[in-house]
Amino acid sequence: MAEILLLVCIGLVVYTYLGYGLVVWLLIRIRGKRPSAKTDESYSPEVTLVVPAYNELSCLPAKITNSLGQDYPRSKIRFLFVTEGSTDGSTEWIKAHYGQEVDVLGGTERRGKVAAMNEALKYVKTPIVVFTDANTQLNKEAIKNIVRHFQDPIVGAVAGEKRILTNDDESAAGSGEGLYWKYESQLKRWDSELHTIVGAAGELFAVRTELYEHVEPDTILDDFIISLRIAGKGYKVAYEPEAYALEHPSFSILDEQKRKIRIAAGGFQSIVRLSYLLNPFKYGILCFEYVSHRVFRWAVAPICLPLIFLLNAWLAYSALQAPSPMGTAWITLFVLQCLFYGAAWVGYQLEQRRLRWKLLFVPFYFTFMNVCALAGLVRYLRGKQSGTWEKVRRADGVLLKVE
Repeated sequence: MAEILLLVCIGLVVYTYLGYGLVVWLLIRIRGKRPSAKTDESYSPEVTLVVPAYNELSCLPAKITNSLGQDYPRSKIRFLFVTEGSTDGSTEWIKAHYGQEVDVLGGTERRGKVAAMNEALKYVKTPIVVFTDANTQLNKEAIKNIVRHFQDPIVGAVAGEKRILTNDDESAAGSGEGLYWKYESQLKRWDSELHTIVGAAGELFAVRTELYEHVEPDTILDDFIISLRIAGKGYKVAYEPEAYALEHPSFSILDEQKRKIRIAAGGFQSIVRLSYLLNPFKYGILCFEYVSHRVFRWAVAPICLPLIFLLNAWLAYSALQAPSPMGTAWITLFVLQCLFYGAAWVGYQLEQRRLRWKLLFVPFYFTFMNVCALAGLVRYLRGKQSGTWEKVRRADGVLLKVE
């Protein structure tokens, strides 16, 4: 039984991180890409760019300049900054410097990003609403590229791409995050070609205003919940890699750890709130993509990994006590696991000393993500999450919100 359970757990982990991508790629090759609707280059519907900005005064000058510089007809785009609860003078600064070009929705109470988005939608009159974060920079063609997908009536939401800015001076966690997002972006491309992507990045995504549903105020992964609920209605969530948001990684492992744990807790919260999507008879391919790409990543692989280590340790010990046909294989596998996690530990120790070795990024970040996922499960079960923003420090020292 121990051998069977070990092999099952290994299979689930391999499928989660490698097998699913291969299966989707093969399905696309066999079935072909989902046909795209014909597009009209002159298509430019009215759009509202909503920017939740709690205490983001340090980011606002660059963000507003970047927003106003979008390659999109100025008469068809409205800018709405939601500064609710800010105590750093954000509301007053925007009104004083950009009051004629940008709308501001303020307030004295800090209720969180989701509440800010819900409130903003009361003032959105355009058919398309685009959400982006205050601490990111968009490419000049982002709005134009993201809204063109709405010419297809089956498209209910469009996700942009999150890109991580890293250099040799930044943390191993940040560099690992950059590698992770490159892989994640490729999976999103394949998901979109097969059927629909499962979850937008909150740094940049757009929805048909009429499809937006007010989200529970304590929701952590608002972008994920919003986009999956739209997909659950039968609409496609498209992916546009040429509409991207540039963001610096967290400043330190500790900051990144806080962010990852909160996201993981949000993942478990999302699984519960989107449990109806687990019905394969009703949701078909969407259920397959959702379970394989998200549920396994958040709730299955992180639990399987410690089981694999413990079961393998037991089988290796048993093989040393009483040799068996598979004994050598179990001992070899256990040694490889020890080397892998040893490399992750060395990567962590080097990071603590501000020393980086790129060879250790993969084992370090892989282990780091899954440990944070388990901590997120504990946090969710203890009910410690909330919808209000928290702050961590990004790689250039500027405070940014945890999502």
